[in-house]
Amino acid sequence: MRARRRHPQPARLRRRARSRVEPWTQRADAFSVYFGLFARLAPPHWTRRELLVRRPFSAAAELPILPAVALLVCTAIGTTSFDGFSIHSQWTGIAQMLQDALEGLGLSIRTALRWAFTIGLVAVVLVVYGFYRLGIAGLRTVTHEGSSGELAGTFAHSLIPIALAYVIAHYFGLLAYQGQALYYLASDRLGDGSDLFGTANAAIDYTWVSATAVWYVPVVTLVVGHAIALALAHDRALALFGATMTAVRSQYWMLAVMVGFTCLALWLLSEQS
Repeated sequence: MRARRRHPQPARLRRRARSRVEPWTQRADAFSVYFGLFARLAPPHWTRRELLVRRPFSAAAELPILPAVALLVCTAIGTTSFDGFSIHSQWTGIAQMLQDALEGLGLSIRTALRWAFTIGLVAVVLVVYGFYRLGIAGLRTVTHEGSSGELAGTFAHSLIPIALAYVIAHYFGLLAYQGQALYYLASDRLGDGSDLFGTANAAIDYTWVSATAVWYVPVVTLVVGHAIALALAHDRALALFGATMTAVRSQYWMLAVMVGFTCLALWLLSEQS
């Protein structure tokens, strides 16, 4: 008799699919990884079956120590920094110089402008990453625990609050005002004159939050974010070096890094106002 072919059970199929999807979402999908960084700062978190509550910011310390993690977090900071820098008058002159040079190589105006902004974006990310690695190099003058690359990955989680603070500081005003456009865009999604929710004629209210609040909310966010970052770095130093004085001396360098990022963010913010 012919043997009957057995098909995998649904539960087994789900486990097999999960084993393929989870590594992709945790390490490869850009948006999942990016927002997953910020999710590590939140107290609530989902498991496969229930919602749990953990200590605030504690999951950031569980960030995998991988060679590219430090560059990933610095990229999150650098891209937001460039977005703010690109509206400054200082960037206008640099962009024009790059565009002229690229046009001289035979590129069209549009392509040259696109490459000029790409070069600027990459340059800012590299500057942010280089500044962070400079702090790590200074940290190694205090202790020789691990290589420079290992220490960069070990302390990368402390930059997550800074990356989130940069996002809030840079986009709070845009969200406060232009975010209200959802009221009328949701009613007339196709622009054909429909009014699904009765809000198609709504307008943006620029008075619900003052310009002073738009300034102070980012400032407070930046200060709090950098304070949390420093606390995370100090906690990791205590766990890594053991000796309290060694941990404190090592954090002088991380303090310099945090202050540098704070000054950069406040400068970008001041130029926007």
